[in-house]
Amino acid sequence: MTPQVKKPRFIVYFIGFTAALAGLLFGLDVGVISGASKFIQAEFTIDDNVLGLVVSALLWGAVFGTLLSGLLSNKFGRRKTILISAVIFVVGSILCAIAPSEHLLIVARFLLGIAVGVASFTAPLYLSEISPQRVRGSMISMYQLMITIGIVMAFLSDTYLASYATIGGVTGGHWRWMLGVIAVPAAIMFLGVLFLPESPRWLFLKGFKERAVAVFQRMHLDDAEIAAEVREIEDSLKVKQGGFNLLRTNPNFARAIGLGVGLQVIQQLTGINVLMYYAPRILEMAGFQGTEKEMWGTVLIGVTNVLATFIAIAFVDRLGRKPIMYAGFVTMGLAMAAVGTFFNMDIENNPSLGYPAVAALLLFIVGFAMSAGPIIWVICSEIYPLAGRDLGVTFSTATNWIANAIVGQYFLNVLLLLGNGNTFLLLGAVNAVFIVFFILFVPETKGVSLEKIEANLRAGLPLRKIGR
Repeated sequence: MTPQVKKPRFIVYFIGFTAALAGLLFGLDVGVISGASKFIQAEFTIDDNVLGLVVSALLWGAVFGTLLSGLLSNKFGRRKTILISAVIFVVGSILCAIAPSEHLLIVARFLLGIAVGVASFTAPLYLSEISPQRVRGSMISMYQLMITIGIVMAFLSDTYLASYATIGGVTGGHWRWMLGVIAVPAAIMFLGVLFLPESPRWLFLKGFKERAVAVFQRMHLDDAEIAAEVREIEDSLKVKQGGFNLLRTNPNFARAIGLGVGLQVIQQLTGINVLMYYAPRILEMAGFQGTEKEMWGTVLIGVTNVLATFIAIAFVDRLGRKPIMYAGFVTMGLAMAAVGTFFNMDIENNPSLGYPAVAALLLFIVGFAMSAGPIIWVICSEIYPLAGRDLGVTFSTATNWIANAIVGQYFLNVLLLLGNGNTFLLLGAVNAVFIVFFILFVPETKGVSLEKIEANLRAGLPLRKIGR
């Protein structure tokens, strides 16, 4: 008689939630600058180019943090690396709040970006390595859910504090509180992660088999399930090469890195962070002028982002990764094309077009939050072999932040070059192209163990088939 596999216990979800708090901090830092930027620009009397540097400093810091993360997580473990990121979050947030000039604010944002980069690398990696196979997609998607919750919390905080500040910082510049309060959840995450176990796969990689098995037991997995996990991990460790040695000698690993890099570029070029960083400005262009309207419109975008992420959590381990991605690309492409069309109809002189334009923006958010937001992180956490996982995730996550930084710094310039409508039409067309990429190159990994994906990759199967 086949033993019945137990459902994941509370401890599994506690681990997932606590590790995913790194995503909350990520979202807070991404979202907070949207509401604070006007006040920062007015207080320091800086132009759009310098404001672009303030926005993108965190993103370039995240690139640097990601490059550090592979070394840190390999040497100290996933858990300790998340703790390190929490400490940097606290320090960076406080420095942002007390920065006396735009130059020091840029430096503080860069430091905060290091924490974001470390967290965005390590948390999904940790979740992929510790999650039971049958709920792996949902657990990693929880990280993206926490990002969206962080963004909407930042928007709400910004909206509240903006009501007590005037442009120019006459009342004391409450944008400093907008940036500084992030130190509080960072400290909470630090305390929570102290109680988490280390990644069992990292423990196996370092030769601590008994401790790794103890982690599986602590999660109350079925004995047969633990035995299967141990057997597959030990088989994958027979490939002794790791990191750059594996990259130089194994073209299949290089193919996986190429796929991860491509997926992260796709996520950023969907246009999501155009909305996250410049939502108030876009809403102003749509005719919703005035700080209060812009801020509450931004909150609406954030809430939509949170709610739609539950679609991915509910279905990623049922329907699979690719069907949801196809639905997401169609939704995002049509929504961006609609926004572009409305802007090209001279929306500034036709206020009645403002509401359908905002509705299309919200539809885009739904498409992203249910697909590219969480699922690309899921796939990028699954496609690399254990011996080269740190390096693979380093490449793909660094690519995410490089593309993110470029979007954050140069979006306003693209608007000036192409015009509002044509910019959004271009984003709509780009989303359609991404469907072809997924058809040709991306595997379906639903219900497949990390070790089976690795074996298929080593066997030289086409990338789209390594999830079989």
